[in-house]
Amino acid sequence: MIKDISIAVIIPCYNEEITIKKTIQSCQGALPTATIYVYDNNSSDRTIQIAQTSGAIVRTEKLQGKGNVVRRMFADIDADIYVMVDGDATYDMANTQELIDILISNNLDMINGRRVTNIKSAYRRGHRLGNRLLTNAVSMMFGNRFDDLLSGYRIFSRRFVKTFPAMARGFEIETELTVHAMELRMPVAEYDVNYSDRPEGSESKLRTYQDGFRILKTIAVLVREERPLTFFGGAFFLLVGLSLLLAWPVFSTYLETGLVPRLPTAILSTGLMLLGFLNLACGLILDTVTLGRRELKRIAYLRYAARN
Repeated sequence: MIKDISIAVIIPCYNEEITIKKTIQSCQGALPTATIYVYDNNSSDRTIQIAQTSGAIVRTEKLQGKGNVVRRMFADIDADIYVMVDGDATYDMANTQELIDILISNNLDMINGRRVTNIKSAYRRGHRLGNRLLTNAVSMMFGNRFDDLLSGYRIFSRRFVKTFPAMARGFEIETELTVHAMELRMPVAEYDVNYSDRPEGSESKLRTYQDGFRILKTIAVLVREERPLTFFGGAFFLLVGLSLLLAWPVFSTYLETGLVPRLPTAILSTGLMLLGFLNLACGLILDTVTLGRRELKRIAYLRYAARN
């Protein structure tokens, strides 16, 4: 099924001299006809040299951050199918060809690799908990279609890659990829992928708290941009509720005495109410604008024919 199509394996890399050779060899074994690209992100070790001698095409991206690397890879490389995997040798590539067959036969645009492992050190409790919380947050806002939001193993169609705006800079790119697929209601799937711990001597580039907060911020920004009525509607109910809470004692005193002794509170309550309705108006207007943007994205997406 895959002999007539071009497959590109794209590997974002930063200081992975210990693991990059194993990653490339794993990709070569699973997909012998694929072209393997390694995009180095300012590594200070021997990642570039080892990748070149291992048979990969090596390119560089000077802007630091995984999101910047993915943006460059998607822009530079032309292929029918794209397999993106981290360069840390933690993902089992053995069933990649089978997943590509599934993507083609079902006309899917993305397959997400759901990490499965019994090795506690491979998927630390803090990372597992953070991933679950972030995945649940995205599911509440955009729909429950994935169980592993932050997986670094994904397979894409050409029309996904060439219509993906790629605005993220760092590890929040996985969140953006997921939301893009759900917003355009693309046909997607998720399958289990065996996940192992890093080889001894290599270190994860993920900063648990800093990157976690950045991903959470990205989710909030995406909600504001893609669900403006929900975002500003929430602010509306919060401000109106606070306004009514402050206004109640002022109003009850007025009913009893006919006086308004707490004039500053009354002014504050009025201001909060006006601000609340201003947020509601912004949400209604931006919701219409977002619908237009989504239609344009969909039209751009449909310009690329499905691979039958």
